[in-house]
Amino acid sequence: MYIGDILSFMTIQTGINNTSNEWFKPTIDKKILKKLSKRSDFEGWKHVIIFFTSLIILGFASTMFWGSLWFVPVYILYCTLWGGADAIWHECGHRTAFKTRKLNDFFYVIASYMNNFEPVRWRWSHSLHHSYTASIDPHDYEVDGSIFANHTILSFLFIFIPGSAFLTLHKSLHLEILKHAFGIETKVMRDCIPDDKKRNCRNSSRIFVFLWLTTIATSIFLNSPLPILLFLFPKFFTFLNVIWGITQHMGLKEDTKDHRLSTRSVRLSLIPSFIYWKMEYHIEHHMFPMIPSYNLPKLYEEIKDQLPKPQTLLEAYKEIIPAVIKKSKDPNYYIPVKIPNS
Repeated sequence: MYIGDILSFMTIQTGINNTSNEWFKPTIDKKILKKLSKRSDFEGWKHVIIFFTSLIILGFASTMFWGSLWFVPVYILYCTLWGGADAIWHECGHRTAFKTRKLNDFFYVIASYMNNFEPVRWRWSHSLHHSYTASIDPHDYEVDGSIFANHTILSFLFIFIPGSAFLTLHKSLHLEILKHAFGIETKVMRDCIPDDKKRNCRNSSRIFVFLWLTTIATSIFLNSPLPILLFLFPKFFTFLNVIWGITQHMGLKEDTKDHRLSTRSVRLSLIPSFIYWKMEYHIEHHMFPMIPSYNLPKLYEEIKDQLPKPQTLLEAYKEIIPAVIKKSKDPNYYIPVKIPNS
């Protein structure tokens, strides 16, 4: 990540709180921290090989079952696994998936396309998300309906409906990419991306649009919706991924310098944890974003006495759903978190 550039850019933006060094940090031995921060090409390759092999198998199965009722469950599994590209994008964006920088950057671009995350925009905006997590300051561009924002119970349930994103295309990342491709400077581009990087953002957005149009043209040429279903629509049906992804911050305190109050760690079973690439250890990740996700369980063992108790998904939703209802009536409401020794 362009750490020097990012820090320099952040300091000259008006209205941005530049006191990120005030965040609470747990006590941990520096030698252990250094060891946990080591990246591994083996771990990176192991994950992406299993991921893309499984994705190809499910994609092939989807084509085989096309036209039968079996297509629906197989395609949902395909889309759910496709949603795991979000975790690859995330780890490669932090350059922690692989030891080799070029491998991180290569798979970052691939996963960015799979997520509809234009890579330049998201490298910069995600850096700000880590610096200003849950900040009332508007420069955390990941404070949205999927992470923090106020919901009614109906709007909250809406995001779990398969294909519901088709109804919100007017405020989607697709529209943002189209705007950038046509040279329109959006607010996120203006606030997050330095002037000398904006051209790169526009050019990669144009590549995204070209690939979309190529996929549509292929479907028309083959007289089959399968290319569109397999390569354009999967992100519209990642509703199972939402179940664990939305637990990261929902209902928790905003505008705090303690990730333990604004971020939630949960524990998942083997397959969801693989798809999520251990990002359920989310408090740990926000505290030490340069530690590879595959080392987060080890990090937890080192600092667990300083963290809130991790929750199961059921425990998380037992507090999230009432919080959504309360927060819709009182925007200042947040879930109180019990912190050790406080």
